This record gives sequence, C-alpha cells and structure tokens, in this order.
Amino acid sequence: MKKSTLIIIIAALVAVLLVSSALVIIPGGVKDIIRQQAGMANVRPIAIMVENSFAARPQSGLYLADVVFEVVDEYGITRFVAVYASNDAGIVGPVRSSRMYYADIAKSFDPVYGFFGTYPQCYAYIQSLGMYTMSAMTDGSGLSNIVGLLPYWRDPSRSKAIEHTALTSTVKIKQKAEAVGYPMGGGGIPFNYKSDEGSRGDVNNVYIDFGTPAYSPKGFNVNFKYDKASNSYLRYQGGKAHVDRETGGIISVKNVVVLITDVDGPIDKYKHMAVRTTGRGQAFYFIDGTAVEGTWERGELAEPFRFFYGNGDEVALNSGNTWVSMVMPGKVGWE
Repeated sequence: MKKSTLIIIIAALVAVLLVSSALVIIPGGVKDIIRQQAGMANVRPIAIMVENSFAARPQSGLYLADVVFEVVDEYGITRFVAVYASNDAGIVGPVRSSRMYYADIAKSFDPVYGFFGTYPQCYAYIQSLGMYTMSAMTDGSGLSNIVGLLPYWRDPSRSKAIEHTALTSTVKIKQKAEAVGYPMGGGGIPFNYKSDEGSRGDVNNVYIDFGTPAYSPKGFNVNFKYDKASNSYLRYQGGKAHVDRETGGIISVKNVVVLITDVDGPIDKYKHMAVRTTGRGQAFYFIDGTAVEGTWERGELAEPFRFFYGNGDEVALNSGNTWVSMVMPGKVGWE
C-alpha cells in the first residue's frame, strides 16, 4: 500500500473516532475499505439452512457465519439461515429443509443456497427465485428441476433421529458449486459497516420472544448479553449459553438486529408458517451497547434488506457477525 493511501485511510478513521459516536455513518470510501478488510466484497455468499430443535443443539459452525437470520417455523421451533462470506466453516449443521420465507431471506444475498430438500410447492417456489440452489434431495414431484447436489454426511452420534444428523461444509459446497459451473463471484454481504471503535452504551441484555398466537414453546426465547470488554453480545437461548458443538465456546455476536414483521400461521394442514420479508417495518438495532429504534426496508425479493435509524440514516454495523431476528410486534425488550 502506498504511504499516501495509508495516510488517507488513517485520517478518515481518526475523524470517525473524534466524533465518538457508535451511530456515525462512515463515508463510502472508508466503508468499502472496511468491507474489503472483512473479506466481504466480490464473493458469492453461501447460505445454509440450519435447524434449532432441541435434538439439533448444539449446532456446528454458526459462530463463523457473517449473518444469521432466525425465524419461527412449524410448532414455534426456529430455524437459521446462516450466511458465509468472509469465513469458511468445515462443519455446518445440522442442515434442514427450506420454507418459502427462508428462501426469500437467502435470495437477498444472491448466494449459493444449501438446504435439505423441501415440500413440492416450495421446490417450485425456490426455482422461481432464480438462485443457485444446492439441495441435498432431488425434487421428485416434477414441479421443479432441482436435483440433489448438496455435499453432506451424517453424524449418528448427534441424534438417534436421522433428520438431525446431516452436516455440510462451506468448503465442500464451494468445490461442488465450481464443479457444476456456478459462478462464485458476487456482491458479498450487502450491508454497511464501520470500524469497531467509539463510545459504548450500557444496554446489557436484549431479550427476544419468537412466540406466536399459535405457538409459544419453551426453550426458544433468546437473550443477547452485552460484554463491554469485547464489545460483543453473548447469545443464550432457553436460559442456556448457546455454544458451538466443536469448540464449546459461546456464540459471540458483534451486531444484534430485530426486524418486526407479520408472522401468520399455521396456514395449511402441514402447520407451515408465513413470514413477510419485503416491504417496511419497525426495527431495533443493538450495537456498541446501545439500543436504537429504526426501520427496515426491502422492495423486491432480489433486493437486500436495508436498515435505517429513525432519522433516516442507514445503519452502519460493526465489522463482524450480525444476528437478525424476525418477530411479531411486542416481542423484543432490553435493559
């Protein structure tokens, strides 16, 4: 790097620090540099469906995802859409099936989308989205031409029930994607980022309830406890630390985002839910120990989610991992 370029970068970052606010919007050039340093530019993300039933816990590889969306599923059990761009994960899972709104979320990242099959109408819906799909199962219904491409293996030590034993790897997915001709260049993670510097707030506990009028099972309530020393949030679910199976370490998160939306269901005899992933809604952003109310927006399904503060400025996230919860109104609080 040229000395003059380095001086410009340092000067820009110093200007940010002098403002001493976690809510500063960094100029576009500096944001691009931060994105590049984080490895989030010019790659096609890998989005993988990961389950969150009790039998699936503790999961593998979630802590390495750049973004994780958590949304309710049948019977009030949540699932994750884990999105990888700057890190690879040697083990991810257990991998589970898709639903229409999970596919909608994945579409916002223009990824290679990995999942363990789905029901016939959802296969057809996923194909209509035009994503690079990697299902573990071939659609035998004839409603789509999605075939079983996802590389996976089973670990029977995880559960006696086979549906909780499927694992995959971002490395193997990339290898398979290249083998079948999927282009691996892309837009990375389409969020705004800032340096992890500035003042710290005193919001120490964020709590999220994924319950709906139909389902409110125990064990799916979530707490993110703020650790000021590391400027990160430690994740707990059902009152227990949410740890990684291989490392045993608690999941640590740099940004917590809660999007308020419409959650309906069950909508059919299979107990499927319906979750709105486009339009506009209330949002809450927990960054640097602060709690800020704002809005989220997303126009078409091909567009990314966009996050805004109440004054209309676009949110700048700390460089690092972000966990996004989509819930009904009145389901988030903090202290």
